Amino acid sequence: MHDGVALGSLLLALLGGIMRVSTPFLFVSLGECITEISGRINLGLEGTLVFGAMSGYGVSWLTGSPWLGVLAAGVSGMLLGLIHGLLCSLPKVNDIAVGIAMMLFGTGISFFIGKPLIQPEAAMLPSWHLGSWSHDPQVRDALRVNALLPLGLGLAALLRLAFKRTRLGLVLRLVGDNAAAARALGYHVVRLRILATVAGGFLAGIGGAFLSLYYPGGWNEGLSSGQGLMAVALVIFARWDPVRCALAALLFGAAGALGPALQSQGLTQGYYLFNAAPYVLTLILMTLSWRPGQTLAGSPGELSLTNRS
Repeated sequence: MHDGVALGSLLLALLGGIMRVSTPFLFVSLGECITEISGRINLGLEGTLVFGAMSGYGVSWLTGSPWLGVLAAGVSGMLLGLIHGLLCSLPKVNDIAVGIAMMLFGTGISFFIGKPLIQPEAAMLPSWHLGSWSHDPQVRDALRVNALLPLGLGLAALLRLAFKRTRLGLVLRLVGDNAAAARALGYHVVRLRILATVAGGFLAGIGGAFLSLYYPGGWNEGLSSGQGLMAVALVIFARWDPVRCALAALLFGAAGALGPALQSQGLTQGYYLFNAAPYVLTLILMTLSWRPGQTLAGSPGELSLTNRS
C-alpha cells in the first residue's frame, strides 16, 4: 500500500513537471518547425530563448503586466529572427554559421542588458487551478496549468492544418522543398524564408517568457539550459510535423521533469544524473533518426542539415 501511494505521488509530481517543463520546448520547436519547413535552419534559437526571457521579465517588471512581458518577448524574438533571416539571405552565407553567431549574440546581449534584472521581482503569469476540487496539495499542484500550454497545443494543431490546407502553408512547403520551382511560379523565396524565420523567432521568444515569468521563474544567466538547441533535434525527430512536435515536447518535458519529481519524493541519490535526461534523450533521438546516405522522411528538400545530395 505504501509503495502504491509513493508511486502515485511520483506520477502526480511527474505530471505537474511535464506540464511546466514541456511548454518552452513546445513553443521553440513550433517556431523552428516553421523556419525549417521554409528550407532554413536556425541554430540561434537558444539566444532567442534567452533574449525573450530577459525582455519578457524586464517588461513585466516595468509595467506590472506579465502578458505585456510575453508580447515583448515575442517581439524580441521577431527582431533576432529578422536579423537572422536578413543575414542568411546574403550571398554565400551559411545558415548554421549565422545561427551559432546569433546564439552567441542573443545570449551575450541578454546577459549584458539583463544584469539589473537579477534582483527585482516581476509579475508572474497566472495559472489555471484545475485541481481545486481536491484537498490533496499534490493533486492541486500537478493540475496547476499555465495558459501558454493549451495555447501552444492548439497552435500546433492549427499549424498542421495550415501547412496542409492553406495557400500560405502550401507555398511555404514548396519553398522549403524546391526553391527553383517556387521561383518559377513567381513566389519570392527570400522574402518567405525571412518571414518564416521571423515567425519562428516570435514563438521562441514566447517560450523564453515562460521560463522567466512562470517556471522556473525569475531572470538569471543559466535559465534556458540548452532548450533552444534541443528544439532542433526535437523537430527532426518529429519529422517536421507540428502535432508531432507537440508530442515530442511533452516527451522532452517528461525527461526534464524526472529529476525534480524524484527529488520531491525524497530520492536524491543520482539526482544530477536524472537531470541530464533531456540531453541524453537528445543524443539518443538524433542517433536513431540519422541514417548516413539517406534523406530523412518528411524533410524539406532545401534544408541543408538533411540534404545529402
